[in-house]
Amino acid sequence: MTEARPETAVLTRVVLVVAGWLVALGFLGAVVAYVGAWTPVVAIVVAVVALALAVRATRGLPAVSLGRAPAALLVLAVIAVSVWTGVTRSEQVLPRRDSASYFQATVELSEESRRPVPVDPADVGGPESLEVRGLTLESPAFYGIGSSEAPSVQPQFMPGPAITYSLPYRLGGAQAAMWAPAVLAGAALLGLGLLVATTVRGRVGAWLATPAVLLVGACFPWLHTSRSTYSEPLAAVTLTGGLLALALATEVGEGRRRGADGAPRRGGDLALAARTALVAGVLVGGTSIVRIDALRETMLLVPVAALLLARGRTWARSLVAGSVAATLLGFAVAGVMSWRYLGDIGGSLVPLLGLVVLMGLACWALLRRSAAGWSLPAGLTRALPTALPALVVVVGVVLALRPLFMTVRQDPKDPGAMYVARMQAAQGLPIDGGRTYAEHSVEWLSWWVGVLPLVVALLALAVLARRLGHVWAKGEEVTVPSWTGPLLVATGSSLLTLWRPGITPDHPWADRRLLVVLPLVLLLVVAAAAWLVRARTGRRVVDLAAPVAAVAVLAVTVAGVASATWPHRSERIEQGQLAAVDTYCDAVHERGGTVVLALDDWAVNQWVQPSRGHCDVAALATQGLLRDDPRALAEAVTALDTRVRERGGQLVLVASRGAETMTDLGYPEPDLAVDVTLEEDMRILTERPDGTTALPVQVWLGTVR
Repeated sequence: MTEARPETAVLTRVVLVVAGWLVALGFLGAVVAYVGAWTPVVAIVVAVVALALAVRATRGLPAVSLGRAPAALLVLAVIAVSVWTGVTRSEQVLPRRDSASYFQATVELSEESRRPVPVDPADVGGPESLEVRGLTLESPAFYGIGSSEAPSVQPQFMPGPAITYSLPYRLGGAQAAMWAPAVLAGAALLGLGLLVATTVRGRVGAWLATPAVLLVGACFPWLHTSRSTYSEPLAAVTLTGGLLALALATEVGEGRRRGADGAPRRGGDLALAARTALVAGVLVGGTSIVRIDALRETMLLVPVAALLLARGRTWARSLVAGSVAATLLGFAVAGVMSWRYLGDIGGSLVPLLGLVVLMGLACWALLRRSAAGWSLPAGLTRALPTALPALVVVVGVVLALRPLFMTVRQDPKDPGAMYVARMQAAQGLPIDGGRTYAEHSVEWLSWWVGVLPLVVALLALAVLARRLGHVWAKGEEVTVPSWTGPLLVATGSSLLTLWRPGITPDHPWADRRLLVVLPLVLLLVVAAAAWLVRARTGRRVVDLAAPVAAVAVLAVTVAGVASATWPHRSERIEQGQLAAVDTYCDAVHERGGTVVLALDDWAVNQWVQPSRGHCDVAALATQGLLRDDPRALAEAVTALDTRVRERGGQLVLVASRGAETMTDLGYPEPDLAVDVTLEEDMRILTERPDGTTALPVQVWLGTVR
């Protein structure tokens, strides 16, 4: 790796600074929001402080060397994809899916300057209202916590996304916040391009960075999540930045950098490698402030560091230290600000934590034995270059063939299973709500890139595994490739995801889980094309078959990605929801509403939190047991209306299933306040989604008298 030109080195700095800024902003903002001080002025100050910390932490770190022309082309590609993504952004406002839940948490934080948000019981008719069984502050993605005397609303997920998106929301409103994912995803794409440039040897890597970025950015699951206020665009920046820093730390530690005079620096710069590795660990581990399940990638840094330490790379200790410290800090924040969420996902989180502990103990024990002189048997070491690629191919084939011998199921009583059963009935499939369809995860990949690229990626992964086998077999003196750490982390994460996606299997919603494995596949295809371009015969004549094969592989991949994304190229999911919410708020205010009560399940799912955030009106929800008893429901609603009126307020009833929700309870005919039809994502189980479906949004508003 040669010294990077100042005008191209800035690209590396941008990626690392943005990633570091997101991590620092998330942790600092969480503390400020918890004490209720996330006001506009304080938020700007914290953002500036976080930026200063990120700039300071990344100063003097190594950079990727790019020529001016490849760098300019890469930047243009990133800008083009980001603009396309932003122009086709979604308007998911009603918390029916995670992106809108993150958006509503953003609105709540921006309006209230704290998290969680305390609720004055007097605003909902007094503590007595919250003591009625079946009346609650809770709604999907927002928990009611505390006592009836001192209640609060706690958003479900980690605070990082809401803290980040609250900055553009306050500066430019809802549309600015909805543009933010596209911009942040652009920073992640820039990091991926630089990762290709620094891990693919020679000038070929610099030129292939641009097609890699275009392929990933145009791949629909990436594009789809980058259009909405999900946590994934933020996690993509921090993970990509961390893996890029890890690759650079490996190059520096291996002594492959060259000075300005072109002379190699023998032995490496261990201090610089350690500092770069520390940044890598903090970025990967710090992703926990954005997504708690980033523990999966952090966990995989443990065996990476263990392998490096076993080969005498002492700078890898900094990698472990940074990742462990940042992860523990993330869990500390979750334990204070998102503890209900941790309880809900305990069934999947506890096994993952157990795996982390076992992996850590195993690596520690093996390092202890290695320090005492133990090593793999000579026969096994010699077999690694053959065994590892064979294992890669076998695992890939088994994953692809799982539908032939496996049907993955979950508890049929799980709410997700009930939802799957309803979709199966609607789509004419056999009713088996317990199915997760996880055995089809490789097929999901093929929908978006094609079958041939998956085969090429698997073979490329096998070749790289063979290379790693040779590196290990030859001992400490052999240079460790810079792609080792990023490849092991991405491959391990992909394997865990493909084995157990852990998401309701309706598409394209479920394809969010592929946002590590799909870039890995596409980057492996690009790496294979680079190898073919460099392939030569032993007769000093360029073998034309290899470059032609490289072009063919890339062309087939481009065709597969383009054909899958083309039906979605200009769609704007749920566009018009902001206007619908504004209409709803105006209607509530026209009725003098100070408290709204969601009567049916659709109203609870969609309108409780927007009432609080967008309309600035207190909101309550009815729960299933109360809704199932019309007489008890009518009594509870009438009593609530009396309490609200006694405090000088006005209760407004909200329904989304029809006017009869209120008339059947004996209340006056309500008004249809909102009646629009939008376009939403398809919800399909066994086929690739190729369009959108109609989403009718209706809201009836009424009163008790």
